[in-house]
Amino acid sequence: MERLTGAGAEPRPEQRRYAMHASLAFAARHEGQGPALVLAEAGTGTGKTLGYIAPSSLWAEKNGGTVWISTYTKNLQKQIDDELDRLYPDPDEKARRVVVRKGRENYLCLLNYQEAMRRTDTGPDRAGLVLTARWIGATRDGALYGGDFPGWLSELVGRRATLDLTDHRGECIYSACEHYRRCFIERAQRRSRRARIVVANHALVMVQAATGGDDQYGPDRFVFDEGHHLFDAADAAFAVDLSGREGEELRRWIAGRETQRRSRARGLRDRVGDLVAGRPAAEEALAEAMRAARALPAEGWRQRLEDGLPEGPFEVFLARARGTVLARAAGDADAPYGLEAPVAPPAPDFIVAATELEAALRLLEVPLGRLSEALAGMLDEEADTLEPGDRARIDATARAISRRAAGLVKSWREMLGAVEEGPPAHHVDWLAIDRAFGRDVDVALKRRWIDPMLPFARVFGERARGLLVTSATLTGGRLPARAKATAPDGDGDPPATAETRDGLDWRTAFTRSGARHIPGTPQTLSLPSPFDYGASALALVVTDLRRSSADQISAAYRELFLAAEGGALGLFTAVRRLRVVHDRIAAALEEAGVSLYAQHVDPLDTATLVDIFRAEEESCLLGTDAVRDGVDVPGRSLRLLVADRVPWPRPDILHRARRLAFGGSHYDDAIVRLRLRQAFGRLIRAREDRGVFVLLDGALPTRLTTAFPEGVTVERVGIAEAIRRTRAFLHPQAGQDRDRRDGAGLPLPEASGNNRGPAVPGARKPGDRQHDNRRPDDISG
Repeated sequence: MERLTGAGAEPRPEQRRYAMHASLAFAARHEGQGPALVLAEAGTGTGKTLGYIAPSSLWAEKNGGTVWISTYTKNLQKQIDDELDRLYPDPDEKARRVVVRKGRENYLCLLNYQEAMRRTDTGPDRAGLVLTARWIGATRDGALYGGDFPGWLSELVGRRATLDLTDHRGECIYSACEHYRRCFIERAQRRSRRARIVVANHALVMVQAATGGDDQYGPDRFVFDEGHHLFDAADAAFAVDLSGREGEELRRWIAGRETQRRSRARGLRDRVGDLVAGRPAAEEALAEAMRAARALPAEGWRQRLEDGLPEGPFEVFLARARGTVLARAAGDADAPYGLEAPVAPPAPDFIVAATELEAALRLLEVPLGRLSEALAGMLDEEADTLEPGDRARIDATARAISRRAAGLVKSWREMLGAVEEGPPAHHVDWLAIDRAFGRDVDVALKRRWIDPMLPFARVFGERARGLLVTSATLTGGRLPARAKATAPDGDGDPPATAETRDGLDWRTAFTRSGARHIPGTPQTLSLPSPFDYGASALALVVTDLRRSSADQISAAYRELFLAAEGGALGLFTAVRRLRVVHDRIAAALEEAGVSLYAQHVDPLDTATLVDIFRAEEESCLLGTDAVRDGVDVPGRSLRLLVADRVPWPRPDILHRARRLAFGGSHYDDAIVRLRLRQAFGRLIRAREDRGVFVLLDGALPTRLTTAFPEGVTVERVGIAEAIRRTRAFLHPQAGQDRDRRDGAGLPLPEASGNNRGPAVPGARKPGDRQHDNRRPDDISG
């Protein structure tokens, strides 16, 4: 720890205690036992990152092994990478010891770039490709997403010259590519085999572990930071969608270019034709797979569905699914948002379509399986003659085909086979139409695990020797007083009691970390933040606004942002409301000299918007949950956070199934507490920070106020009082002067100004009380 923090660093006993506890994840695993599992919650300011880097690096150096540190957001990946400069101050040594890994779809493909340059001698993409070339010569790792690529450049020169050059289509030809030796993806994979620390994201780590990874050097020690997102990451990693978009992508992956519009698409014949040449069985399997792929959706399937002219069994099934959803959507068929419907009871024509598609997919799965086996057999038959590059290419191609045959296509067939009888235990299936700006963009039969930590626990319970799951918001927060009075405590209690020890709700941590399904009892630790939240933060719940009034909500945002003089983050539970508020307050803020940025409005990616917000202390930013989870802005740049509504989960089909499985209202409450804790946690990032949290929804139940840290008193006030309190807390001298003017009869800002829009409601008289604990009737998620 001294090496990381420096000899003269301020003593931090909480950090040392955390590091000692984190080291338990690196204990030896004994036969018949599960991995060493540690759940560690550490409040903001504890020094959590260095606290787990210390034991991770020590174990890796002593054992010659690799520790994978996984995060949910790219922002935290970058922070960890920066912190590792302390461990390896020499850049060359760090390059050998540390690798930041991302999914293949995040990296620029040099072959794609080369082909794009050949096609574009002149034209609008030329300048963008030249700028991209300069970045290629300077980049550290070639990552277009989450790396050193300037996110604003794609908005300036277009996606075709930048972000569309990634390997997101799965068409890599490996060692057959002339750029193989200097490929960014291959270099990252080769370096990670020798590295001591690999920093990756939850999705990649889960897929690698579930599929056996992209090489035989599988890690067995994992640190999952932002552990409160493990549940969501596992939900996505182990999901299956039988959709038009997925089907079209699989057809392109197999058949390659079928029109002139997608000239970079390389089909299966292009990738393996030379490998199977002269092998009749493999050539036959390849030909059969190419023919069977014609049953998959072709380009233009969306329009054919709208026109009622589907082609082939896949498109016919999608048409029946779409018709089922629209028929059951009641009056929402023309709604601008996505729609969903249960599969049961299936109509006869839907069952027929599912049966025919299942048969067509079987004709695809079988030859793909034979082709994969033939390629794998070459590794054995030609073991003494294959060059290392050819061996790597054959192995990677065989596994890629197997993942689609034994993985994706097989899962699709299982889903189709369950249309009449229903999904297997622990799963939920439903039909969905995804929409963007009122247009259908996808139609799908979807399947999810009700508890995605079951497959997570199966994979990591077998593979891992040690797991550390950590976060600043791992538990459900403080238990209400009544729950604490009835909850037993102590190490000798049964597992259910262990989930409510120390006055904390560990049930959320056990559920969202997979601890319930991993053998053994996890080691738990919760360390509070060292910050004095009572002195540095206010938490206000506004009770006199009408949530359905766009005028009142917009006026509240405007006046609160002006009272804070910028440095404000506005969070929304619906993109539509974000856009409405942005349109209504932008002029007033501009007149006051306050810059306003907004996710889903400004043509910039979220990371770039956050960087601008961080750099401009007097600016404001509007965003949704992606901003809530990805913002790390210490100092005055973030001093006010305003949330529009209590962040209840959307009551969709999947949520209702999980709510039933996880305890009804307790499950809803746990989600809301977690989201509130995450939002409030964005506000105070350092000891000297001061901030105000305002919720514009009086329907927050009192039982959920335990989501806020110890020392924070949640006060219910009117909007006018919230504005005055915000101004006085953030700008004490200015607030006193303003109060004196108000007392002299001068007009409040909300009653004056040419571009201010509607006034917010006035404050209630002292002594008036209003408590609105109704459940929100418009849950937007």
